Amino acid sequence: MKRLLNVLCVLAMAVSFTACSSNGGNGEATSTSSTTGSGVEDGVLTIAMECAYAPYNWTQTDDSNGAVPIKGTNEYANGYDIMIAKKICEANNWELEVIRSDWDSLVPSVQTGVIDAAIAGQSMTKERSEQVDFAGPYYYASFAILVKKDSELANLTSIHDFGGYKGTAQLATIWYTECLPQMDGVTIETASESAPAMIMAVETGTVDFVVTDLPTATGAVVAYPDLKILDFTGTDGDFEFTDEEREEIIYNSVSDELLRELDLDAIDSVLSTMTTDDFNEMMNEAIKVQPLGE
Repeated sequence: MKRLLNVLCVLAMAVSFTACSSNGGNGEATSTSSTTGSGVEDGVLTIAMECAYAPYNWTQTDDSNGAVPIKGTNEYANGYDIMIAKKICEANNWELEVIRSDWDSLVPSVQTGVIDAAIAGQSMTKERSEQVDFAGPYYYASFAILVKKDSELANLTSIHDFGGYKGTAQLATIWYTECLPQMDGVTIETASESAPAMIMAVETGTVDFVVTDLPTATGAVVAYPDLKILDFTGTDGDFEFTDEEREEIIYNSVSDELLRELDLDAIDSVLSTMTTDDFNEMMNEAIKVQPLGE
């Protein structure tokens, strides 16, 4: 039976498994295994993601820019999560298999052993940590708010200035459950089913703003130049979390339900050698090649 390993976004993103995660170090990832790795018995690392959460992951029609096939379809997946997954597989001599999944099914798919790991831009929250274990983190992302560039909100300087306006975020995310309720006097609209739906909600004026993470917001303004990012990080107008809570939220990691700790070690041996600069360089590349309008 496989255990769950989750890749989180500081907010930290990580890979979810059933072993404990270790934090990143310095240096570059190197290939350390010449044989099929640990708990991935068939030599294939099967992962799941939405394939609709640019710049972390998206769907495209060909294999350009290093995209990989989505199992059971004629389409391909690409993005930051794919880049990370390929790096892990190359270092451990594994093949990579990608399955498309909706957001709410990611953790259950790891728990039931349908997949080896979820690498999908998830934050390593306390609730998820009680369900799965994590490797990583594999990215650090700050909070961000997206508004229309020509709106009254474009020059606001605090989350407490949004009273009277309508906002939303993606379903089952920390943005919706923990961030929006901190914004005094806002009308919290129904959560968006996906990141693209969330972005379209503010782009079309269905809501006045959305809360997300900085990479998602950065990718959105590339696709929709009429949007603007508000980033209150480090100011009195930022979202309020304890240091412990903020660390949980901003770390992206990998989730997995592999029974043997060696599998976690195999993934952490790659992620732990990557620096914040390495992560940011890969994310910038993902943003550069993401399909416009994704």
